[in-house]
Amino acid sequence: MAPSERLLGAEHTKTIHARCLLAFAYCWAGRIEEATALGQQTRADCQRRFGTRHPLTITASSAVALTYWRAGRVLEAVALGEEIVASSGHLLGRHHPYTLVARAAVALAYRWAGRIGEAVALGEQVVADSEQFLGERHLDTVIARAALAFSYRWAGRASDAIALEERVVADCESLLGPLCQPWVRRPALSG
Repeated sequence: MAPSERLLGAEHTKTIHARCLLAFAYCWAGRIEEATALGQQTRADCQRRFGTRHPLTITASSAVALTYWRAGRVLEAVALGEEIVASSGHLLGRHHPYTLVARAAVALAYRWAGRIGEAVALGEQVVADSEQFLGERHLDTVIARAALAFSYRWAGRASDAIALEERVVADCESLLGPLCQPWVRRPALSG
């Protein structure tokens, strides 16, 4: 990030985007405090400079929501996720791939917050919209199905979860071949 700031300046969109990516990287590396601090500062900078409904503000907000979720701050992650969905839907449209991914993330956050009924309902909407607007075999649609299957499992709908998980595995293997294995866990199909 330092070279970007040095060459382009701290306020340049490329520098801001680099800060968002670094916040995501910190988060996935388990450096939650650093990720949260960088994400919150970047989000505040974006809101001040671009407003709340700018793509960079939405990206920075996504980094913060992820850090909240990873830190166990689920209710804050849900609230911010809902804000991201509203902003993305306004800017890009309800059925844009980024908005669909944001909606799927909110469904996951609902599940972790214990709002299982809402998680299932939103997950079903996301899968239906993804199938209609991205296609049944688009990778984001497959991922949305996998998330919905997990919500079904949490809702006690084991047979629905298994049927969806079987479809996810078949689609994943068809689309990705051997690359499928890292993110599809076959033991989940056992019941």
